[in-house]
Amino acid sequence: MTTAPPRERDERIRDTRKRFEEDVDLWLASSGSPGGAHLVPLSFLWDGTAFLVSTPRASVTGRNLLADGRVRLSLGPTRDVVMVEGNAEAVDLGGLPPGTGETFAAKTGFDPRDLDAYQYFLVRPHRIQAWREANELRGRDLMRDGRWLEGPA
Repeated sequence: MTTAPPRERDERIRDTRKRFEEDVDLWLASSGSPGGAHLVPLSFLWDGTAFLVSTPRASVTGRNLLADGRVRLSLGPTRDVVMVEGNAEAVDLGGLPPGTGETFAAKTGFDPRDLDAYQYFLVRPHRIQAWREANELRGRDLMRDGRWLEGPA
C-alpha cells in the first residue's frame, strides 16, 4: 500500500470545507442523562459557521441534545475522516435565515418542516480535526476554540 505524503494544514482546511459543503450525511454522537451515549446518522446543512441537523425531539438523540448540547460529528470514511466537537442548540425554523428550510430540504432530500415531532439543532464547532493515514495524525487539528488555525501544522 502506498501512502500519499501528508497534506499541509491549508490543504486539509480546503478539503474539510469542501466536505462540509458537498457531503450530505454525518454521524452524530451525543450523550446525556436521559438517553446515555448515542450515535446516529443524520443529514446536515453547513452554512459556513454551523451545521444544521434535525431529529425528533423525543428520540434519544433529541433528548440528549436538549439536556446536554455537547456533540461529536464525524464525516467521511475512516481513512479520510473529519472529526468535529461542538455544541448544539435547539432552534426553531423561524429563528433561522429565510429560505433555510428549503435549502436544507433541497440539499438533503429530507424535509422535517411538516413533521411536528422534529426539532432543528445548530451545531457550532469549537474543535475540528482531519486526517487520512497515520502520517497525518501530526497536524490534524484545524480548528481550536472555534477558530480556524493558520500557518504550518
